[in-house]
Amino acid sequence: MKKDFFQQIRILDGGMGQELLARGLDSHGTLWSAKALLEEKNHSLVESVHEDFVKAGAEVIVTNTFATRQNRLKENNLEDKFKILNKNACKIAKKVKDKYPQILIAGGLPPQNTTYSHDRRDETEIFNNFKDQAKILNPYVDFFYLDVLSSIREISIAINSIEEFDKPFLIGAHISEGVTFPSGEKLSEITKRIKIKNLLGLILACVSPENYKKNINEIKSIGFPFGFKINAFEKTKIKGGYKINYGKSKSGNPNEFLGKRDDLTPTVLKDLAKKFIDDGATIIGGCCETNPSHIKAFSELK
Repeated sequence: MKKDFFQQIRILDGGMGQELLARGLDSHGTLWSAKALLEEKNHSLVESVHEDFVKAGAEVIVTNTFATRQNRLKENNLEDKFKILNKNACKIAKKVKDKYPQILIAGGLPPQNTTYSHDRRDETEIFNNFKDQAKILNPYVDFFYLDVLSSIREISIAINSIEEFDKPFLIGAHISEGVTFPSGEKLSEITKRIKIKNLLGLILACVSPENYKKNINEIKSIGFPFGFKINAFEKTKIKGGYKINYGKSKSGNPNEFLGKRDDLTPTVLKDLAKKFIDDGATIIGGCCETNPSHIKAFSELK
């Protein structure tokens, strides 16, 4: 792919995991979207979500690999399925690209420990977690998407883990609230501390539109193409932390403890996205609780 791909307005897809649940996927424990990869009968559900996002105008689809990280599978006694589940996600995405060759596949590399939290584990352990997943994704994807990472340290380790593949990458940084990562760092510190050779751009991932707005000037100052994957959760910073609350969840649906907003209709998000584009954003997409109708609204802004 061309290094300047995100210099013009590009439309990313929306939230895979929550959309699968909305379409009837029966989640189990903390498996979330990975549940759809376990049994072949559910593969068509993942394919249809990818395809509906493309039909709505998405130019990039992200592999359904957010919940196929080793630690999440280990929690569910499925660590032995790590390779096959990640490969299944890639094959499904590739099947959609075969139908729509104009799209790009982003290899989603999620936080390798707990979502929305600073991963404080040993650097070698984090590196190996990222690299093991990236190695499976690499043959199938056009670029890597560092998906909802919560510290510059975590981002830097992820970048180092994919260096041998010499493939472009997009950073999806997460700020739960305010103007700093969960680790306490500021966005503007990122490019001072990472290798930028294959950097395509930087987005705020799985954040509210209000929080994105608070960080516009900071993300603009970095000097790379920027944008967002907006969610429609009520919050991402929760008392007790994500892992504890998910463990208490009865349904396996994160919106049980994160809440779901009803005010962010496609029309509302389109109007907000228009303002963000006017401020220079070129990477436009949705995250949890956004569906193809939101992506269609975004695509009308091109």
